Amino acid sequence: MRFVLVHGGFHGAWCWERVVPELQALGHEAIAIDLPGHGARVDEEVTLKTRQQALVDVIEAGDVLVGHSGGGYDITLAADAVPERIGHLIYLGTGLLIEGKPLIEASGGRPAEDVAQDGRTQLMTDDTGMMEFIATDSRGNMVCADFEKTWAFFYHDCDEQTARRAFERLTPAPVGFIQEPVHLSRFWHADLPRSYIRCLQDRAAPAWLSAQAAERLGVEPLTIDASHSPFLSRPRETAELFEQAVATLPTGPLQPR
Repeated sequence: MRFVLVHGGFHGAWCWERVVPELQALGHEAIAIDLPGHGARVDEEVTLKTRQQALVDVIEAGDVLVGHSGGGYDITLAADAVPERIGHLIYLGTGLLIEGKPLIEASGGRPAEDVAQDGRTQLMTDDTGMMEFIATDSRGNMVCADFEKTWAFFYHDCDEQTARRAFERLTPAPVGFIQEPVHLSRFWHADLPRSYIRCLQDRAAPAWLSAQAAERLGVEPLTIDASHSPFLSRPRETAELFEQAVATLPTGPLQPR
């Protein structure tokens, strides 16, 4: 099998560097990509379309797409564009896009007409505590501004060296595209093989978000006893769980809303 690994907000292809060799050791191919606005592509135009196209450009027939956090929305967009190429979709610590709604609402955030008074877009509900360490740069992008709080939020089960190296590689997260409504007619009707993995110690994706996503995907979630970043804290177990996930089947229909 070939796995295409898709990062979430602030991160880049680098976050999968411990998982790729583990998947290869299990006999699989694996690639990780940078989405526009992240990693090596930080200066590229960021829209739902450019992010979708970045994935379409690399997907081959039968690929397993893995979307972590915000990357879960991107693999859904890609699957809508080329459902015939998708072998399996794995959602890791993420939400599921809502038909006709902007991405921000799928993550429990607030719509454009109800942003915070200081001008920061709220990506998630306040119960995550994410907004406590988020700042805004000159371009309106979101920035992780405090190492200790970022460590506690994304990487609390990682050692300090691992967490600090990750923090130093984070890039500002574009937010303009998250206000664009999405329409996924091909995805909802394709009924593609899919699975969901919940991180039991996740402080970024609330339990209700994971439960809602799994229910709407029509799957029984798999679990890993890790933070929001199992690719750093438990790479071998993460790779093995991906292999296990591909062998699962949905138990119910997709729910667009």
